[in-house]
Amino acid sequence: MMSRHYSEAETIAIVADLTASRLGAFVRARVVSPLATPQGPAYREADLARLQLLCDLSECYELQDDALAMVMSLIDQLNTMRGDMRALMQAVASEPDEVRHRVGSNVRRVRIRLD
Repeated sequence: MMSRHYSEAETIAIVADLTASRLGAFVRARVVSPLATPQGPAYREADLARLQLLCDLSECYELQDDALAMVMSLIDQLNTMRGDMRALMQAVASEPDEVRHRVGSNVRRVRIRLD
């Protein structure tokens, strides 16, 4: 299934509080990266969600571009870690009961030491 791509004009029309100048600033700050297409820059659904979050952070918290870049980097890291954790949990879940129990006990022991 091919994902939909949105032009700059469509993106600006869809994302609340997004303007051409704000979109340009986000691209220059490298907090969003459009796809290069023969028709010009294009944005995916995930980019639209990211742009909405960026606009919300800009509006609600008055974050500047450098702070936005740092916040988005942290969000990206958190999302990567969540994906890694999900994969690890699926891998452990596919193991026999004995292994799952041993891993669970070890996790609890390590967490107690870290607290």
